[in-house]
Amino acid sequence: MRIVVALGGNALLKRGEKPDATTQIANVELAAAQLARLAEEHELVITHGNGPQVGVLALESANDERLSEPYPFDTLGAETQGMIGYWLLQAMQNALPGRQVAAMVNQTLVDADDPAFQNPTKFVGEVYSKEEAERLAQERGWSVKADGQYYRRVVGSPQPQGVVETDVIRTLVDNGTVVVCAGGGGVPVVRTDGRLQGVEAVIDKDLTASVLAQALKADALFILTDVDGVYKDFGTEDQEQVPRATPEALRGMGLPAGSMGPKVEAVCRFVESTGNMAAIGRLEDAVSLVEGTTGTIVNPEGK
Repeated sequence: MRIVVALGGNALLKRGEKPDATTQIANVELAAAQLARLAEEHELVITHGNGPQVGVLALESANDERLSEPYPFDTLGAETQGMIGYWLLQAMQNALPGRQVAAMVNQTLVDADDPAFQNPTKFVGEVYSKEEAERLAQERGWSVKADGQYYRRVVGSPQPQGVVETDVIRTLVDNGTVVVCAGGGGVPVVRTDGRLQGVEAVIDKDLTASVLAQALKADALFILTDVDGVYKDFGTEDQEQVPRATPEALRGMGLPAGSMGPKVEAVCRFVESTGNMAAIGRLEDAVSLVEGTTGTIVNPEGK
C-alpha cells in the first residue's frame, strides 16, 4: 500500500513538555521506530505538525532587537520544516538501515482571496493573559483571540489547494524512497502572474496531508495522534469510541473545530475523493490501523 501519515504534535512534543531540542529528538526517535514498521511493508510519505515549534521561533524573532521586523510566518514555517525534517530524516535512516529517506521543504498553494485571511483562527505561540495579549496585539500588529481561559495569537489558516512539489514527491516514492514532506501544512504561497510568493498564514497540516494523499493516489491516509480514535460524547461519562464510520456519519457528529474537527474533515475529504480508507488513531497503533483492528476506520461503507 501507499500510505500518507500525518503526525500530530504529540509525536514531537508531549503535553506539558518543554520544547527543548533534546526532548523532541527523543520523541521523534520513538515515532520513527513505529513508522519504520510501516515502511518495511508499505510505501510511506510522512507529514508532520509544527505548531509549538513555529510558535517558539516566532517569539524569538519578535524579541530579537537586531531585526527591524520579525520574520514572516512563511519563512518561519520553512525553518521548522528544515529542523523537524532533519530530525525525522535521521531517525528514519537509523531505523531503516540501507533504505533511501528524503526530507523536503515544500510550498502549499492557497487562494489569495481565501476568507480565512480576513478571519484568522489558527492559534500559534504562547498563551497570555487578556491584558498582555491586547498589549502585544497593539505593539506588534497581531490578531489575538481567547483560547480557553487564556489568549493567544491567531493567524489566517487558508484552505490548501495543492503541494507545489507534488511531482517531485511522487517521483521519490515511485522509486522506493520514504519521504518526509509538507511539514506544518507546507509553506503557504500564492501565485500571482505566474510567480509564487509567501503569505502570512499557517495551513492545517491534516488538510494538506489529505490533499497530498489524493494527488499521490495513496491507498490510505492515517492521522496519528495521542488518542485511540474518534469518540462520541468525548470527555463525558457516556463517551464511546467510534470503530468504523462513513464520512457522512463522522461529519454528523459535530466535533469541535479546534481539536478533532480538522482531522475528521481531512479523512472525510480523502475517502470521498478516492473511495479508499483513512484512519485516526494512536502513533503506536500505526501497524494495527492497516489491519483495521484499532482506531477509527473511515471508508465509503463504514465497514
